[in-house]
Amino acid sequence: MKKLLTQTLILMIAMAITAGTFAQSPTSSTRQRRTAAEAAQDSAATDKPAGDSTAKPSDKVEDQSKDKAATTTADPQDNRAGEASDEAAIVQNYNNFFTTYQLGPEDIISVTVFGQDRYSKGGIKIPPSGRISLALIPDGIFVNGKTVDQVAELIKKRYDEFIIEPQVSVSLDQAGSYRYSVIGDVAQPGIRLMTRRLSVTEAISEAGGILQTGDKKKVFVLRKQAKGNLTPIPVNVSAIYRGQAPDSIYLLPGDQVIVPGNSLKKWQTLTSFLPVLSFAKIFTGGW
Repeated sequence: MKKLLTQTLILMIAMAITAGTFAQSPTSSTRQRRTAAEAAQDSAATDKPAGDSTAKPSDKVEDQSKDKAATTTADPQDNRAGEASDEAAIVQNYNNFFTTYQLGPEDIISVTVFGQDRYSKGGIKIPPSGRISLALIPDGIFVNGKTVDQVAELIKKRYDEFIIEPQVSVSLDQAGSYRYSVIGDVAQPGIRLMTRRLSVTEAISEAGGILQTGDKKKVFVLRKQAKGNLTPIPVNVSAIYRGQAPDSIYLLPGDQVIVPGNSLKKWQTLTSFLPVLSFAKIFTGGW
């Protein structure tokens, strides 16, 4: 009995000591949480640059806005430079049209000899034979397929026999041999004279524009090659109108611009047959 009391007393003292120890010191999980929190605070203090105590998230947004503004400002300049170069190319093409134009029947030209009015002649309509007659040149000069500069050089050589250092110039008054056609879903299809250098969209505009039933994405130009075969040249007019493609395809004499129909055209064609089909059902016993 005495021994049992002694063991019980020792056990109670051990339990009291253990309880006091746990009450005075934190648990291991608490120590881990505190250690993790302190480490996070130390890391934040280390990463934060010195003297930048007023930095805010809005500063980053402002920087991004500045970068975006700078990029946006540079783009219009590039676009304007590109547009200027395109305009210069178009003007050059227009200017070169009359100097590279090859004369043919129905064209009207004028020949001017400086200081020699009696040898000059205006309003000369080129006949189907392609040969024109001039003063002092009774047999005439064949001009078909030649440019105005080439014709001026030929006349100069012939007049050199009669005039000292003749100065000859030939001008194209009216172009009548260059023709092109625009057919398909346009307001005014047909054949037209090419009196100036025309792009595909300009030719379509001369024809009154594309109808609602026309497919602007599938326009093509039929061009006759040297061997006689026709080659289709696709032109996405819709992309040109939106500024996504350059209007850089110019027509040659004999070109055909074809504007096909779109899905609306097919639907209108289909619905146009419905009354005929309904009328046919009456006689076939369909109703």
